[in-house]
Amino acid sequence: MMLPTFTTLGDGETTVLMLHGIGGGHLAFAPQVETLGEVGYRAVAWDMPGYGYSAPIEPYTFKGLAQSCVNLIDALQCESVVLLGHSMGGMVAQEVIARRPDKVNKLILCGTSAAFGKRNDGRNAEVWARQFIAQRTAPLDAGQSMADMAAKLVPQMVGPGSLPEGVRLAEQCMARVPAATYRRALDCLVTFDRQAALAQIGVPTLLVGGEFDRVAAPSVMKQMAQAIPNARYVEMAGVGHLMNLEAPDEFDRILLDFLRERPPKLRPDLH
Repeated sequence: MMLPTFTTLGDGETTVLMLHGIGGGHLAFAPQVETLGEVGYRAVAWDMPGYGYSAPIEPYTFKGLAQSCVNLIDALQCESVVLLGHSMGGMVAQEVIARRPDKVNKLILCGTSAAFGKRNDGRNAEVWARQFIAQRTAPLDAGQSMADMAAKLVPQMVGPGSLPEGVRLAEQCMARVPAATYRRALDCLVTFDRQAALAQIGVPTLLVGGEFDRVAAPSVMKQMAQAIPNARYVEMAGVGHLMNLEAPDEFDRILLDFLRERPPKLRPDLH
């Protein structure tokens, strides 16, 4: 069994495992790894299969990605983890908790959705998915590199209040994604639908949206939060889809507040 590669900092009792998006890699969580490691958590950011030095998986499916994630949780030798997923990583996180709820004790979902391309405007979701893939792969088909794509796509994903250094790091991450992996991840992405599983999520859940996120609209994330029993939604002003890099200090503050919350104790006289 090939384990995905990862970066880790800190040796606290609580492990926070971070799952990046389609244009990411472990470096996409560099600010969070540093912050969490410094304040007493064990921070782990993986390279999804096919990213960085992680071997690709065959077939490239959410089932397989979730299994890779569970294998990593087991290898880290922790009973359960706090799972933080951004964008496609948020979908992997939903898949993990749907299949192995025993492995997760808190969930943080950022700039993600419960299904890809659910259309309310009458357009066929399948047609829309094909158009989405074609649009995203057209520059590669035309001979552009991932670096060319990153330089064009990343600035379109961020909000007006984003930190320039964070945007540069996001571009570097996307530039490093192998084109073949990006294509396979796109094909995988459009198959995602875990809407029916939201009501079964039994752990404290935080959803973080960006005011200017056009990939995972705040309205979609609010709906998700309403569908999950023990969830709340926080919106970050001035930023877009890459919130943890656009406003890392604010993001880390929101994250730490949630991590430090104790689950409510049931009063004995209520039984």
